[in-house]
Amino acid sequence: MAIEAKNYEDLLGLEGFSDQLLQNHFTLYQGYLANTNKLDDILKQYLQYGKVAAPEYAELKRRFGWEFNGVRLHEYYFGNLVKGGSELDPKSKLLEKIVIDFGSLENWEKDFRATGVIRGIGWVILYYDSATDRLFNTWVNEHDVGHLSGALPLLVMDVFEHAFMIDYGLKRADYINSFFKSLNWAEVATRFTTCLCCR
Repeated sequence: MAIEAKNYEDLLGLEGFSDQLLQNHFTLYQGYLANTNKLDDILKQYLQYGKVAAPEYAELKRRFGWEFNGVRLHEYYFGNLVKGGSELDPKSKLLEKIVIDFGSLENWEKDFRATGVIRGIGWVILYYDSATDRLFNTWVNEHDVGHLSGALPLLVMDVFEHAFMIDYGLKRADYINSFFKSLNWAEVATRFTTCLCCR
């Protein structure tokens, strides 16, 4: 069964993000989705016809992770943005955990922002690892490289050029400021609460 696209057009008009940038980003997301579904169909055909030893099968199998993660990471990213932003509830379990693991919300944010301006392209992800009961701000270089196995993404920031260059050129720190102004902390806190329930 094909993965269905989610609609994020309610983000149009988001402060600090031009509609052109967002529309381009939505189109990119749709491309990852189309390629994920296409690869899934092709891989099923290879399996059905017993061609799993073919070099093409191996390369398509490797590519699948890139396309699939391109879909999911964008869904996390768009999902943790909201017009006007929202504050992190001072009584939330997430804030409590951030303070335990980073010393303060300010320390966490400083680390997250510093991770976001690392030279290169990729993603910045606040992960929760239930095995160690810890939060980590992590740099993920490519969609399919650098993820923390078993850890669950709570907050995802895209730092590929397509996420900011139309509006900000090389001023990634300015983009990160706009990202923080539009953070949907309620969604991020819900993701954390869901993680705790699944332990």
